[in-house]
Amino acid sequence: MPFTRREFTKQSALTGAGIALTGTVAALATAPGALAAGDPKHGHDGHDGHGHDHGHGHGREPGYGPLIADPEGILALPAGFSYQVITHSGVTKLESGEFTPSNHDGTATFEGPRGVTLLVNNHELSGVRAGWEHPVPLAEGLVYDPVAAGGCTVVETRRDGRTAEWVGIAGTSTNCAGGATPWGTWLTCEETEDRAGKNGLLKDHGYVFEVDPYDKRANRDPRPIKAFGRYAHEAVVIDPKLGHAYLTEDASGPNGLLYRWVPPHGFRHGRGKLRTLADDAGVLQATKCFDSNGKFVDDLSRATKIGTVYGVDWVDVPDRDAKAVSVRKQFADGEVTRARKLEGMWWGDGGAYIVSSFARSESPAQHDGQVWFYDPKRRTLTLKVLLGVNADPSKDGAFDGPDNITVSPYGGLVIAEDGDGIQHLFGATGSGRTYPIARNELNIGSEEEPEYSEFTGVTFSPDGRTLYANIQTPGIMLAITGPWKRQPNRH
Repeated sequence: MPFTRREFTKQSALTGAGIALTGTVAALATAPGALAAGDPKHGHDGHDGHGHDHGHGHGREPGYGPLIADPEGILALPAGFSYQVITHSGVTKLESGEFTPSNHDGTATFEGPRGVTLLVNNHELSGVRAGWEHPVPLAEGLVYDPVAAGGCTVVETRRDGRTAEWVGIAGTSTNCAGGATPWGTWLTCEETEDRAGKNGLLKDHGYVFEVDPYDKRANRDPRPIKAFGRYAHEAVVIDPKLGHAYLTEDASGPNGLLYRWVPPHGFRHGRGKLRTLADDAGVLQATKCFDSNGKFVDDLSRATKIGTVYGVDWVDVPDRDAKAVSVRKQFADGEVTRARKLEGMWWGDGGAYIVSSFARSESPAQHDGQVWFYDPKRRTLTLKVLLGVNADPSKDGAFDGPDNITVSPYGGLVIAEDGDGIQHLFGATGSGRTYPIARNELNIGSEEEPEYSEFTGVTFSPDGRTLYANIQTPGIMLAITGPWKRQPNRH
C-alpha cells in the first residue's frame, strides 16, 4: 500500500521532523577535520568492555586517544590496543593446504562451541581464476562456476589462538559485502552483472548465495537466490520480524538502487530455506522517496542536512533477472530514487543502516559519505551521517568514503574507510563525534607515491571483546583487542 503524502507529513510533525533518535545511534555529523580523540589514561565511564570497574567519571572525549605508529608497518592503534593477524593471503593456508585467497571483503562472526568464533569472509575476486595468484580454491562440491575466482572462506578462531580456514563457497565472482541472517548463516553478494560468456565466465553472475558456517554439507551444490535479483549486489540485511530482505546496489550510469524483497505469503525463513525459493518468489522492489512536502526525491545526495527524513514507497521491479536490461535501467526518471555507491548495511535498532560511500559528478550533489537509517515501521529514511568532501585525503585526520559498517556494542557505529589516501577504521558516537580506531600503515605503493588499501569486513565478535577487520589488498584479516569502553552520547 503506498505511503501517502498526508501520512508522511503527519508523522514528520509527530517525530520532530524525524530527528527522534532510535537506539544506539543518533544523528551523526562529521566533516573533514572533525576528529575527536581523548587521553587514553583518563575518562573511562567505569568499564573497559571486559567487566572491570576503573571508577572514572563521565564527561570525557570520545575515542581511545591518538593512534600510535606500528613498528611492523601494518596497523596503527591507540595505546593499550593490539592486533593479531588471523589470515594473510599467500602466507596462511587452508585446511586443504592451499594458500588463503586474496582480496578480503565483507565478513560476519558467528558463535561456535566452547569459545570458538566462526567468521565467514568474502573474497572480492572478479573474472576468471587465471587472473589471480590466490583465487578461492575449487573445493569439491562447493563450486558454482568452475572458472570464476571468487567465493568465501570460513575461519575458525579459538581462545588458545589456534585458527583454521576452509572454503565455504567457490566459483562465484566479485564477492563484495553481504550480511548475516537471523538464523545464523551468511549471505554473500556478487558485485557484478556478468553473464555467461562475458569475461570468460561460464554461468550468469550477479546473485546472492547463502553460506552456512556451521554445516559444510549445507553448502554443497551452491544455488543462487534468484528471487533476490541479478545486479551489482553490495550488501543485504534481513528484517528478523517481517522477513523482508533489504539489498544495496553499487553501480552507476545510472546510479544504483536500494531494494526490498518481500517473501511470498506463508514463507518462513530458516536454515536452507532460501535455496528452495522459486526464481520469481516474492516481490523485488526499489525505493521511491519523497520529502515532507510530498515532492519526489530523485537521488539521496539531495540531502545535505543531518536529520533529513524521506518517506519511502516501494516500486516493483519488472524483470529481476535482468534478462535484457540491467535492473536499475528498467526504471524511467521519476519512478525510483537513486544513490551513488550504495555499500555496507547493518541491521540494528529495529531497522537498517545503509551507506552511500560518496557522490561526485554522477549525482546531483557531492559528498564523501552518507549513512542512512531505514525504519520499516515508519517507512522512512533518515540521514544519520554526512561526510563533507575531503579536500586532502593524503593528510591524516579527516575521514571519507565509508563502506562496511557495524553497530558497536559500545555505542554508535564503527565504520571501515574506503576513500582516497589514508585509510582508517573510525567510530561515530550518538552525539555526532568521530574518532579514530585504526589506521592502515601497509604501503602497497611506493615511498614516493604511497598507496593504502581500503578496510573491509568490520565486525565484532559475538562477545564484543574483539573487533575484526580486513585490509583488502593483499588480503589480511586482523583481530583487534584492547580496553573497549562505552562511548559518550553527549557533547
